[in-house]
Amino acid sequence: MKKVFLVMGLGLLSAFHVSAQKDSNRNFELLKNLEIFGDIYKQLDMLYVDTLAADTVIEWGINSMLQRVDPFTAYYPENDMDELKEMTTGKYAGIGSVIRYYKKEDRVMIIEPWEDSPANEAGVRGGDIILSIDGKDMKGKTNQEVSEKLRGDAGTTFELTVRRAGVEEPLSFKITRRNITMPAVPYYGMVSDSVGYIYFDRFVSGCSRDFRRAVVALKEQGAKALVVDMRGNPGGPLNEAVEVTNLFIPRGQKVVYTKGKLASVNSEHYTEKEPLDVNIPVAVLVSRSTASSAEIVSGALQDKDRAVIIGERTYGKGLVQIIREVPYHGSLKVTTSRYYIPSGRCIQAYDSRHLNPDGSAGTVPDSLTKVFYTAGGREVRDGGGIQPDVVIEPDSLPSIVYDIASSDVAIEYINKYVREHESIAPAGEFSLTDEDYADFVRMVAESDFTYKSRTEEVMKLLERAARFEGCYEDAKPEFEALAQKMNGDVTAGLERPLNKKEIKLILENDIVSRYYFRRGAIRQQLKDDKDLKAALEILADTERYRKLLKPEK
Repeated sequence: MKKVFLVMGLGLLSAFHVSAQKDSNRNFELLKNLEIFGDIYKQLDMLYVDTLAADTVIEWGINSMLQRVDPFTAYYPENDMDELKEMTTGKYAGIGSVIRYYKKEDRVMIIEPWEDSPANEAGVRGGDIILSIDGKDMKGKTNQEVSEKLRGDAGTTFELTVRRAGVEEPLSFKITRRNITMPAVPYYGMVSDSVGYIYFDRFVSGCSRDFRRAVVALKEQGAKALVVDMRGNPGGPLNEAVEVTNLFIPRGQKVVYTKGKLASVNSEHYTEKEPLDVNIPVAVLVSRSTASSAEIVSGALQDKDRAVIIGERTYGKGLVQIIREVPYHGSLKVTTSRYYIPSGRCIQAYDSRHLNPDGSAGTVPDSLTKVFYTAGGREVRDGGGIQPDVVIEPDSLPSIVYDIASSDVAIEYINKYVREHESIAPAGEFSLTDEDYADFVRMVAESDFTYKSRTEEVMKLLERAARFEGCYEDAKPEFEALAQKMNGDVTAGLERPLNKKEIKLILENDIVSRYYFRRGAIRQQLKDDKDLKAALEILADTERYRKLLKPEK
């Protein structure tokens, strides 16, 4: 027995020695590299030909390091704390408006003052071009620079001077900044006699209360089923995701749990309240930019067989961050754990520490993902976001649509239309006539808008390759015929049926937002929304809805 205990003791001592040796080596490597970094910076500061700002150079180093860790771990110095606060709370102090750079005048334009905002109450309108802020000329300033000037401490007042089309003299407004809260639920309403719709834009502190109020209001209006739209929702606080999920599943159910390096960051989150409605049929709309807490909600409802998920495969952010203080009033948002939804799967899609040859983050191939099961036995997988129960592929838009949407001429047409129309049809019913669209096409033709089709660019590359290989002359007639068919004429491009349909939708949405603000624009977009159409068809077909939530036999 003594020999046995002696051997065990020697084994433990050996293991302790190996562990201590590893810790010692790790500490040495850490101190060595920190010393190297410090020495390189000192020599750079002393010898480099130009004077370098310490804050700037060190921040470069910090950000470069963090970017290689993952895209969600980030450093916020003292002067960027407002950005962190806005991200976590959805609040900032300013005037409440959307702005955009207007290339033609090298200035920033107000696109839309928000409803009930200081900007709107002061009389600022969409299309106003910012001339000066407190007497300082804003010509040549970027969106970011102008935004920083418009924001400030709540209660402070400044003078905004703008130029408005159709008004001869500049207009000046005294505006008092106040705390602006970006709504988590900017719109909800009935989309049929029995189906309610909730546009859930973001997760911020307290958003579950807003979401609950929307559900209650819709049920009072007669909703017998719900569509929850989380397309583009980037997520946010994990506890809010649990609260939202709790509205539809019973008390005491596990929604999400986290695992990290330290035991202190491991946690399990259960529903703690009585649910609002465990029976109402629910369809959740998701997209490739649905992420984080929005994936927890959609994934948990899928794992509990509580809702039909419709749309695209979601982003795949299965990482949890916490905020840590750093010296001199800064903060570090650092990834500390992965989260797992009720079936036990982690839906993290990207590995930023193992990059592909092109520099993009690696992903788990579908063939290597693992199978998990929902509460009712349906097969689901980990490794890459939430795969919808009903997949709706997004339309592929021609490049001319993107180019027009981001052009100055589109804004100019919208400004002109608003000037000429004191009112329009209600949101969801408004549409441009063919005459309106023809007017827009004429305006584009008379402008300096140029469009170079991607097909033309590829054709030129192919032609150069053919000339290089000596086969162009033989194929010249075919090249010329194809070039004629792929003509990038702007007017012809605008009149193609698909392009015309999509451009009209963009113009209509932007025009509606001028009259009915963001809630109106959301309602307008639903008019031709194929994801919503699919959701309404499924919710109307009780048998199909039930089958989608049952395992295949």
